[in-house]
Amino acid sequence: MGQQETVATSLADTVREGIGAALAQVDADLARRYPGDPGTRQPVHTVYVPGDAFAADTLRSWGDQALAALDAHAPDAGALAAVLGLPGTLADEVHDRVRAKLIREPVEDLRIDFEDGYGPRPDAEEDAAAARAAALVAAAYENSTAAPYMGIRMKCMEAAVRDRGIRTLDIFLTGLMAAGGLPDGLVLTLPKVTYAEQVTAMVRLLEAFERAHGLESGRIGFEIQIETTQSILGADGRATVARMIEAAEGRATSLHYGTFDYSASCGVSAAHQSLDHPVADHAKAVMQVAAAGTGVRLSDGSTNVLPVGPTDRVHAAWRLHHGLVSRSLARAYYQGWDMHPAHLPTRYAAVYAFYRGGLEQAAARLAAYVAKAGGDVMDEPATAKALSGYLLRGLDCGAVDTAEVARLTGLTRADLDALAGRPAATGA
Repeated sequence: MGQQETVATSLADTVREGIGAALAQVDADLARRYPGDPGTRQPVHTVYVPGDAFAADTLRSWGDQALAALDAHAPDAGALAAVLGLPGTLADEVHDRVRAKLIREPVEDLRIDFEDGYGPRPDAEEDAAAARAAALVAAAYENSTAAPYMGIRMKCMEAAVRDRGIRTLDIFLTGLMAAGGLPDGLVLTLPKVTYAEQVTAMVRLLEAFERAHGLESGRIGFEIQIETTQSILGADGRATVARMIEAAEGRATSLHYGTFDYSASCGVSAAHQSLDHPVADHAKAVMQVAAAGTGVRLSDGSTNVLPVGPTDRVHAAWRLHHGLVSRSLARAYYQGWDMHPAHLPTRYAAVYAFYRGGLEQAAARLAAYVAKAGGDVMDEPATAKALSGYLLRGLDCGAVDTAEVARLTGLTRADLDALAGRPAATGA
């Protein structure tokens, strides 16, 4: 007893060592290409505001307009349940949390748009708008009124607008540096990417800016917007989006699907351009597989049906938006675009119903897994990772509370991070 039993083997140590040496490059490549989840909070949406419309009170204005829409068209949980088909108990929880969210943090991610939402302007006008955007963003972080994530969408790297996009980005980043430095929540969006070489150009541009200001190499990341057929399938028949992630050299933070540009590039008529069209599902499936394990997040696009006008029209638009967001969440697209303040109530209603509706089941399965208690479902480590990731996303957006997750699972936030394979928590 207490002594290890000797077992017979046939292979010499040199065999194992030789295999290890042969696979060393593969091991390093896997670690580089597939680092896993970055462990940061992912916003549930991105709000786009044209560069000339962005103001110091934009975030609060969106929240106030969203609250006004909620109070006018679904003033209580029963009304919200009737519109969206939520169960009564869940509707009570969701309605209260949506109101609180719109008061506390109506926008999680704001993109000041200098591309399609802004359009071509005289150079002096866009210069001034970019400098003004930098000053307003810096002030918002200084006085604690900023969204968790903020930044700009520049014009793309195509020849006709390339110089203008580079100049706008330079003015914006230079303004932030002059105002005290780049905020932690800075996000940049590169739209209409067609070739991986355009992503490489963005990397070289950011490297030059970092050198000019003595910043750490790799400090500035960016999103890649998938809006063209060439970004999914190249002329050579290869899946282009994977090459774009590689071309970003670790700087790509997410892939954003552009609903209307991509649909139009596929020839889909305007009446049928939607997040749930088959061409959208195909593009997003390719994006999802290409990004899996890389640490690059995914974002769905938007609906252009606005919840405005009489109550019956608002309710119809809300049902559409709620259904599309819920569909995206079920397909592991945990972020999307919102184009109007009145989209916020149904964005958060869908998100909160998704996380609260599955809270008890997910918590029970995770607690049983940790306790090795068994049950009617035999979960594996990969499923435990998904369950903990689900609870963490719910915590990050305010759908669930730390205390109730701890009560249901017996686990701390650090425990959930470890099970999800995340580094130490840095989310809000």
